[in-house]
Amino acid sequence: MTLKDARERRVRTGGVELCVAELGDPGRPTVVLVHGYPDSKEVWSEVAARLADDFHVVLYDVRGHGRSTAPKPLRGGFTLAKLTDDFLAVADAVSPDRPVHLVGHDWGSVQSWEFVTVERTRGRIASFTSMSGPSLDHFGHWIDARVKRPTPRRVGQLLGQGAKSWYVYLLHTPVLPELAWRGPLGKRWPRLLERAEKIPAGDYPTATLPSDAAHGAWLYRDNVRPRLRHPRPDAVAHVPVQLITPQDDAFLSERLYDDLERWVPRLTRRTLPAKHWVPRTRPDQLARWIQEFVISVERGEPSRGGGGRHADRFGGQLALVTGAGSGIGRATALALAEAGARVVAVDRDAGTAARTAELAVAAGASGAWAETVDVSDEQAMEKLAERVHREYGVVDVLVNNAGIGVSGSFFTTTPDDWRKVLDVNLWGVIHGCRLFGARMAERGQGGHIVNIASAAAFQPSRALPAYSTSKAAVLMLSECLRAELAAEDIGVTAICPGIVNTNITSTTRFTGVDETEARRRQERSSRLYGKRNYPPEKVARAILDAVAENRAVVPVTPEARGAYLLARFVPGALRGLARVEPKL
Repeated sequence: MTLKDARERRVRTGGVELCVAELGDPGRPTVVLVHGYPDSKEVWSEVAARLADDFHVVLYDVRGHGRSTAPKPLRGGFTLAKLTDDFLAVADAVSPDRPVHLVGHDWGSVQSWEFVTVERTRGRIASFTSMSGPSLDHFGHWIDARVKRPTPRRVGQLLGQGAKSWYVYLLHTPVLPELAWRGPLGKRWPRLLERAEKIPAGDYPTATLPSDAAHGAWLYRDNVRPRLRHPRPDAVAHVPVQLITPQDDAFLSERLYDDLERWVPRLTRRTLPAKHWVPRTRPDQLARWIQEFVISVERGEPSRGGGGRHADRFGGQLALVTGAGSGIGRATALALAEAGARVVAVDRDAGTAARTAELAVAAGASGAWAETVDVSDEQAMEKLAERVHREYGVVDVLVNNAGIGVSGSFFTTTPDDWRKVLDVNLWGVIHGCRLFGARMAERGQGGHIVNIASAAAFQPSRALPAYSTSKAAVLMLSECLRAELAAEDIGVTAICPGIVNTNITSTTRFTGVDETEARRRQERSSRLYGKRNYPPEKVARAILDAVAENRAVVPVTPEARGAYLLARFVPGALRGLARVEPKL
């Protein structure tokens, strides 16, 4: 279902006629999407299509935009009071007997904050999802606090937001914004958005953009200065609020929302690694978060965003972890589950994969599934990718963790040993990046790939030539992919753990020795790793932190960090240490 399939109606209010579009079953909960500046309702087309199967979705052109008429005169015709009248008229027309769930972006969010904090809308709104648009009242109090109680940090925040708000000053100038939008800016805007925000081509922006932007300048002129000078002291939200904050918003600082709990008793926070126009660039994630939030409010439950420290970042996302049956893989799957992600646990052992999926549900995953595959098998991986994309969707976070160990000198390591370790440790990562990363790129909504390398990637060892080579290749592959996929908003991270207490030592193959000696070395290595006792859960936390911060290379344990520093600044020292024969 698309916006072209929408049912349209006209709603008269306050001397204007609003164009209202509806998708989905009117008997289901109503979600009202309010657009920002200089947009029309078409900015929501991708999100609306994804929500229409579950909700009654309503979009309307704000007065003076799209196919709605403009007030006469324009001055004084766009006040928050009149915009509230418009919203109530739309809500009464499309959902007269039930409160609606409100979603706003940019100026759609700014005006929606007014809707959810004034008394006359109480009972007409069930919930509010806000993105890229603060309450002018909250903003005014935020400025006032920093002016009256300045500190270096607060002054820096004030100056930073002041720089981001450059366009607000320009829109207050007379005549010039209208001339620009009806002239060269209106013609070049689609291309500017495509380049700056990576917005895909489609039915947005519409042909009415020049007049929409010219009329919309009065949103700023009628409201910004009066409210910032005299913010309301009672602007407390009377509904649950979900705040979605794009981390790379060029116009709004994340610091604007630091004190939001003061104004919103029931607040759920979300963050996205994205720029300002998230309705166009991240429709999948927005639709999932809106759906989850609306359902939780309808059921009278708290939002199921997960209870972990990264719930605001990973909630509702689809994460796939290979080698998830134990160790770092299982710990990472459970950490993602605790943060509210949907988890696909992949392992060559069906039983351990299934157990991880069970634990993930218990940890808070909104969905968890087990899949069995040998990551070195190209055809099996292709079938897995097809099945995952068909049944669960495009992966948002991919963790290529599956790996095996092999220890022994270069000349005792056979070609078969080399093939096995490279097939799993390197080719398994290549298969995962190629098959799942390609779908991320095709979707065009960003994502993140995590490849588990090792401290052995930059720490040469005479006892681990094959293993170290495989992990060094994973590290370089990750660096190359990071450069290539940056243009697609896909982050790539190489995680380099050191000695971590997992079962990899019990499965490591020791070359050049008989079975008895190999078993003895396995047991000794396992005891050593056990005494070190660095838990895989710490690595999992480092992985989630790295994704949230989009870090390139992350050495985890103290010895890994030390080796990484030596490799960068004193590589000769590491080469000298590599000559020492380890006691096995």
